[in-house]
Amino acid sequence: MVTFSAAVRPLVSHLQRQLVRHAMSPRITPVRRCNLTACSSKYVLSQMHPMWHGPLEVPGGDHQSPIDIAVKKAVFDSELKPLESSYDPQTCQQIWNNGYSFLVEYDDTTDKNTLKGGPLQDKYRLCQFHFHWGESNDWGSEHTVDRRLFPAELHLVHWNSDRYTLFEEAVMEENGLAVIGIFLKVGKRHEGLQKLVDALPAIRHKDSVVEFNRFDPASLFPSNIDDYWTYHGSLTTPPLTESVTWIVMKQHIEVSHDQLAVFRSLLFTSAEEEVQKSMVNNFRVQQPLRGRTVRSSFTPFLQEAP
Repeated sequence: MVTFSAAVRPLVSHLQRQLVRHAMSPRITPVRRCNLTACSSKYVLSQMHPMWHGPLEVPGGDHQSPIDIAVKKAVFDSELKPLESSYDPQTCQQIWNNGYSFLVEYDDTTDKNTLKGGPLQDKYRLCQFHFHWGESNDWGSEHTVDRRLFPAELHLVHWNSDRYTLFEEAVMEENGLAVIGIFLKVGKRHEGLQKLVDALPAIRHKDSVVEFNRFDPASLFPSNIDDYWTYHGSLTTPPLTESVTWIVMKQHIEVSHDQLAVFRSLLFTSAEEEVQKSMVNNFRVQQPLRGRTVRSSFTPFLQEAP
């Protein structure tokens, strides 16, 4: 299996990039708009990425993401287990500006970066992580908690290696992906994030790729990863497949305003384009819950939202 994976890896990498690049089509827009005051304003919508400005090529279904998490409506599930993650920083490979966000990519040909436990029945491999953020500290996160927006949100994308052999297969299938969502709040400087921030100027333009090694994604976890919400949803970029088990952390992490400013210094555009566009507001707007249940690993009563 290792030999087969090594042989197909160049093709897989090409297919994965083609999938993401196809997803960046300017003809795409969300079916439904956000009903939150901050992110439904005409100003914010007008500033969003061209991805969301035209008709959707693939509109998605009834289990779309992101959503608003209503704390008191979440159902406490005592069966939810603690999460178990094991990451090897040596498998970190590169950072890529894909014209919508930047992806920190990992070697996922073996089980060196795994996630299990929590709501998951299988073992999942880390493929990449990325962020979504706004042009100001008033918005930027994709998920919200009791309609509260955060300046940014981190997504760590894992795929089910027990059931599937490739990320490209898992992304299209049931229980294919598990994504950890972590909110970012402006406060003190995040030391674990700084190595990544220092590398970002090298990928300022779209399609820029630089080598990036020895980065532990667990350094971006909040101190408490036992308290989380989970629900069944979708990718928040095309193809919007409803293959995602979302695990959204209750506790946020703090980053400095200066660190977020480096995120905002990136560009949606390539170096060859005459008009340069700042990489901001790269989030999808809220989607209806449509009867889904959000479960929590903790009881919401007598506890404050993050």
